[in-house]
Amino acid sequence: MELEILYEDTHIIVAKKPPKVPSQKDKTGDKDMLTLLKEYLIKQYNFRNPYIGLIHRLDRPVGGLMVFAKTKYANTRLSEEIRSKRFKKYYYTVVCGKPSQDKGELRDYLKKNGRNNISKVVAKNVKDAKEAILEYELIETIETEEYGTLSLMKINLKTGRHHQIRVQLSNAAMPIWGDNKYNETFMKMKKWTQIALWAGFISFIHPKENKICKYELKPSKEYPFNMFNNI
Repeated sequence: MELEILYEDTHIIVAKKPPKVPSQKDKTGDKDMLTLLKEYLIKQYNFRNPYIGLIHRLDRPVGGLMVFAKTKYANTRLSEEIRSKRFKKYYYTVVCGKPSQDKGELRDYLKKNGRNNISKVVAKNVKDAKEAILEYELIETIETEEYGTLSLMKINLKTGRHHQIRVQLSNAAMPIWGDNKYNETFMKMKKWTQIALWAGFISFIHPKENKICKYELKPSKEYPFNMFNNI
């Protein structure tokens, strides 16, 4: 698999994670982004044991932008940006249905079920419930013969909960196309492992140079995003 790297210096690497590739090693043993990047550094620079730090994760079916640290110092600085919520990111998604408003905010409380690797919306007072907040913006809506109404949306993730976007949109009657965990249509089909969710933009302060770094990568060639004109 050939890596697509958008930016690299001595401190960070910004790369595209293809859909279905794990962010880090999982029980499948399939090649993950950390392994791929280490192999790249060994081949490119003849490093013996390169350091790659995982700053944030994307669910395995999700594609898009990720930033990785090449030093422990960069890892510490970028991880602090995540904790302090200075790290910004937004996603593109295709949902089944259409939001009632062109722009809006979803606020829920989620609880993770680690045994089944799913999360669900629960009441605020439920034990281990965590607040989940996202903002959405409708970009375009189309009608299809096979799936009915589909909407292209941009998501600004305000908190980082397990499967947050997938759970909240499903709970709001806008399940993500291709999601076989939270979209009943695709749960029945059992044939899609890729979902229409894409990390399209990240922004952070460079760990060494203290400048704002912004990167964007739209899924204009990815199905079903390529069905829309305004991606």
